[in-house]
Parts: sequence; structure tokens; C-alpha cells
Amino acid sequence: MSEYGVLSSRQSTPYPDDRGRYGDFGGKFVPETLMPALQELETAYVEAKEDPDFQNLLRKHQTDYVGRPTPLYFAQRLTASLGGAKVYFKREDLAHTGAHKINNALGQGLLAKRMGKRRIIAETGAGQHGVATATAAALLGLDCDIYMGTEDIERQKLNVFRMRLLGARVIPVNSGSRILKDAINEALRDWVTNVRDTHYLLGTVHGPHPFPLICRDFQRIIGEEARKQILEHEGRLPDLLVACVGGGSNSIGLFFEFLGEDAVKMVGVEAGGIGLGPGQHAARFAGGSLGMLHGAMSYVLQDKNGQILTTHSVSAGLDYPSVGPEHAYLMRTGRVEYTHASDSEALAAFRQTSELEGIIPALESAHAVAYACKVVPNMPKDRIVIVNMSGRGDKDVQQAAKYLLPEEDFS
Repeated sequence: MSEYGVLSSRQSTPYPDDRGRYGDFGGKFVPETLMPALQELETAYVEAKEDPDFQNLLRKHQTDYVGRPTPLYFAQRLTASLGGAKVYFKREDLAHTGAHKINNALGQGLLAKRMGKRRIIAETGAGQHGVATATAAALLGLDCDIYMGTEDIERQKLNVFRMRLLGARVIPVNSGSRILKDAINEALRDWVTNVRDTHYLLGTVHGPHPFPLICRDFQRIIGEEARKQILEHEGRLPDLLVACVGGGSNSIGLFFEFLGEDAVKMVGVEAGGIGLGPGQHAARFAGGSLGMLHGAMSYVLQDKNGQILTTHSVSAGLDYPSVGPEHAYLMRTGRVEYTHASDSEALAAFRQTSELEGIIPALESAHAVAYACKVVPNMPKDRIVIVNMSGRGDKDVQQAAKYLLPEEDFS
């Protein structure tokens, strides 16, 4: 057990050890010039966790600005259509900026200001982390630069405009596959150069320690709220939790509070793309192997020489060749099951959720709904399923229309 303290009886996973390891995964694989910055960040975070003033300010912003707690919603029409277990949505799409990303962006933004940083940088794929970071920067009076692959800029024009409207500078990345991994590469290069006055607000539970820990702790409010809410709704815990997994922040945010509850099954859904051949998907547990990317050891889509493979997903937020180290640990220990949903399955769930519930899900979230639509009909009607509705789908409407309404011109 590391310096971060003793876990409650409900939590079965250890915090990372002093090297930032979750078993064989995690760690700090970064240039020597970044090691002092990581230590500074870790020290500041440990102090902030014990500072009542910091925690009270964070809670105030979570309530008054983000709009927490987000609802736990019984999806009655979807449940009736599927004919099996009860389906609930944890409505992170109703948080300010439209996704769970604001939880981490706000927390790290406050931490950056506490450390005296005047500038924050971030990477983004689907754009929601970029929007959340730009929002936190505007709130806190910090300069903000967002790195984004040009492929994702094309797919997420609405979010690009939102970031710019919020005062951030969006920096196009035209190298590599021009997607999320390439944006992270450029953000890390920036941080190495400007580490004294800049905080890298990494958007998911990946990267060098302590980023996976910090992001998880700011996202775990999702599961804490869901636990309380389902007890109020049903008087008992759920039978199944389902969440999409890109880097893995929304899913670990939902899962963490329930890890010590053996009766609660958890499933993380990766991007199955158009098939499991090389370059056709982003299902790291289905097609990846142990490797290092962006400062952490985890499962990575790579060739036999360790070269990172191209990925594909209809969802920009799941289009990443690695997965957070805690997820790798949870898969290895068997506590969480990981599967994948294809582009076509996610698009079908995107449409079905919209038509039956009047909720347009993010394409990322639609992967989780797609898995629920597969398994719920075979579950008894007295069982309970919570799906993390990690974000809203406004940003994805044009992208989805290319597939669902190809005869229409939405340009």
C-alpha cells in the first residue's frame, strides 16, 4: 500500500505503488526532463487531497458549475423494447459541456492554478476533453492550447468551434495518423519545452504516473453518485455496469466504487471498428499486446517490432491504440470483462436510443448501449443494468449522418 491511504472495504484494487504501477502496468516512462514535473504534480495532488479548502472549492464548482449530481435515469422505453433487465443511464451527458470530461478538467485546472501554472495544454480526439479543458481554463483565467489531429478536426468541427469560442487555441496535428495518439505526442513535446509555467491536462486514465491516479480520482464521483442513486431507486446494487473504454476515464469512474462488490459484474466496451484485422479497430484487449505508449505500460496495438498500428473507429474518442493501465490490471485479474462493439452496432444503438428515449448519445457511449442491447434481452426482468451515458451526441450528428442518411447532404 502506498502513501495515498487505506482503501475502503468496497474497493478491491490497490492504489498504484510508489512507482505508479498497477501490477505489471503503469509506471513513468518519460524523458528525464519531465520527471521533476511529475514529482511536482504528485506532491501537489497529495497535498490538495488533504486540503479542506481545495476539496470544498472543488465540490462547490461540481455542484454550482458542472451541475452535479447528474441523474440516474430509468430508460423505460428501451427496457420495454429489449424485453429483459431494467436499463438505467448514468447521465454524464447532462454535465456542463456535455460529457464526463469536465470532472477531470475542472479538478486538474484547479490543481494547475494551485501550482502557480499560468498555461494549460491538452490533447483531444472527439473534442469533448478539449472543450472541457477550454471551459476550465476560461473559468479559472488560464491560457489554453489544445492539440488535435487533423482527421479528428474534420470529424469534430463543432467542438473545434466551441474550443475557439471559449478562448483556446486549437493546434492542428498533421503527423502520423492525424488522430488522438498523434495529438498526445505533440502535447508531450510542448510540455517538455514549457514545463516551468505549463501544466499538461491529460484527459484520460493513461500516461505516466500520477496521471492515471489523478484522473481516476476526479472521475470516481460518477460511481459514487450512481451507487447512492440506484439504492434510492431500487433498494439494491445493480447486477451489471457497462461503459465504453477508450483511454478509460468514464468507465473507471463508474466502476471504481463497485470493485469490491463481487456480485456486480462490469463490462468495458472497446471500439470493434469494421473488423479485428490490423488498422480496422481499436480493441486493445482483443488485438493488442503488452507494450509502452505515452509514458505507461499497458496493452497496445502494435506490430511484432513494437511499431504502433493504425486504428479505426466511427468514434473519434475511442480511436486510441492503448488503454489505461488500471484497466489492464483489472482485465488481467479478471475483475472486469472487456469486449468490443462494431461501428455498425454502435450506429444502430445511436439511432435506437435517440428514437426510443429522446436521448442522442455520443458515439462513444453508443458502444456501451450496443453491448447492453445484446445482453439485456437474455437477462431476467428483475435484473438491473447501469450504462454510463458518458456524453451527448450533438458533436456526432454529422458523422453519424454520413452512415445513417448517406443520401442526404449535410455539408
